Amino acid sequence: MLEIRFHGRGGQGAVIASKILAVALFSEGQYVQTFPAFGVERRGAPVMAFVRVDEEYIDLRCEVYNPEHVVVLDPSLLEAVDVTSGLKEGGTILINSDKPPEHFKQYGKFRVATIDASAIAVEHELGTRQHPIVNTAILGAFAKQTGLVKLDSVIEAIAGEVPFKRENNAQAARDAFDRLALDNQGGQP
Repeated sequence: MLEIRFHGRGGQGAVIASKILAVALFSEGQYVQTFPAFGVERRGAPVMAFVRVDEEYIDLRCEVYNPEHVVVLDPSLLEAVDVTSGLKEGGTILINSDKPPEHFKQYGKFRVATIDASAIAVEHELGTRQHPIVNTAILGAFAKQTGLVKLDSVIEAIAGEVPFKRENNAQAARDAFDRLALDNQGGQP
């Protein structure tokens, strides 16, 4: 079983991203489980969402404590939350950032990739310039970084799960897939 943890802020789409990823993986014949973790926080507060994927039925029912993959939708969370807590050694971290992976030397024992998902979201009019909705862009980058899911499956899941601007969201995922910046270890395992 593989476990994935998303870190974002309320309103960025972390919960929807986890659902889209789960739908995409399910469409490829995998068993999946997805759920969020947040309290009564308001927009902008830190949130987490989780995905489990396996070739067999998943009966585990708890938060993800030791993921293989971490996705960070808001780089300011790197200062506020230990996003690597429990991340397995050699695991992947995907960060929404305009900085190259080498900038994040503190995560040297992990495979780091970066994508400027905020710029891509703004480019495709997803959210506002001040509050871009980065979830679909980050999923395109995740598909390329990990190789766990096909980009076409992500695009199909976007079409079924995103109620507005479907083509803009699909194109954001495609662009992020094409623009992903990997460190020398950040590629597919």
